[in-house]
Amino acid sequence: MLRITDHIALKDDEIVERFVRASGPGGQNVNKVSTAVELRFDVRNSPSLPEPVRARLERLAGRRLTQEGVLVLMAERFRTQERNRADAQERLAELIRKAAEPPPPPRKKTRPTLASKKRRLEAKTRRGSVKAMRGRPRGED
Repeated sequence: MLRITDHIALKDDEIVERFVRASGPGGQNVNKVSTAVELRFDVRNSPSLPEPVRARLERLAGRRLTQEGVLVLMAERFRTQERNRADAQERLAELIRKAAEPPPPPRKKTRPTLASKKRRLEAKTRRGSVKAMRGRPRGED
């Protein structure tokens, strides 16, 4: 069982792991040993996720989500299966934790104060006078 939060835990049968050969450097080891982990988690059919978390997770997953609603994570950062497996599970847990956070409240619209309007206009006037001094001198002899 993979514990995500106090209220969310995923059963082991909900996560499918497949070990494949990793890409990149590693010499002979990378050609012989299947150390990379492809973790699959069915977001749409998971009984462990509440509906609002499921919807936010689908938005957060982006390209990692298939058409069928399966989240696919690849972990090939480390040289051993165990560390890659733990890395993939931790990344899945972090993604679900982020989806479990409630969205921030909407911003309350406020109007600028009179003092801030005056400060803005005074700054514009000062800046304009600095720029006006840059011009050619007037030939009024």
